[in-house]
Amino acid sequence: MRIVPVFKCLDMPKAIAFYTVILDFKLKYPEEASMNDWVIDLINDNIELQLTVLEGDYLFGSVANIWVDQVDSLFQQYIQRGLDITDKKDSPVHQGPTDQTWGTREFYVTDQDGNTLRFCQSLT
Repeated sequence: MRIVPVFKCLDMPKAIAFYTVILDFKLKYPEEASMNDWVIDLINDNIELQLTVLEGDYLFGSVANIWVDQVDSLFQQYIQRGLDITDKKDSPVHQGPTDQTWGTREFYVTDQDGNTLRFCQSLT
């Protein structure tokens, strides 16, 4: 497994400038990134993180992407251990692995405090 934290920000251009100019991060996908994107991937050697304006400052809890090799079997394992998915009936990614348009298969687990783990597997 590999964890990629997701940091909420209110001003994407300022956040990108802070991480790239001051902290030496680079845009992971410079050809695809624009200052108006809702999510930006950054890298610095083996460190990776995402910035997002989607969750703003109104959402309690944090988010981390966890990259795995077998997202479907991991979901089944968690279900067998008692993962309760009834609280998020309107969220397909909380009900089971879902193919996303950006090339990943994902499922989400949100704890009682609003922290979400996004289990992701690349489809390529």
